[in-house]
Amino acid sequence: MTRRIDKSWTVFVSVENSEHDRCVDIFSRADGSYGFEEFRRDIEDGGQWTPVQYYSGVSYGSSAQALDTAERCVPWLADVLASKPELRRRIGLG
Repeated sequence: MTRRIDKSWTVFVSVENSEHDRCVDIFSRADGSYGFEEFRRDIEDGGQWTPVQYYSGVSYGSSAQALDTAERCVPWLADVLASKPELRRRIGLG
């Protein structure tokens, strides 16, 4: 589990960009809320996923709301989801 994602949260999809150096995790919390976080992976970090924003601090009432916000905040995410529609289905939106 990557940093800034609480161990009690369930990451149900992790979307990587085409360079495999950025990802967005979409997760649910035990209280029924949803969220997301963006990470980067660089050689100088030993290949570890490192959070780049503080998106995970915000709660959403549905996975659709979390994903909608993620697509507006993370520039590359919409293109990846358009090219891989199965990822939307994993989030429960397809």
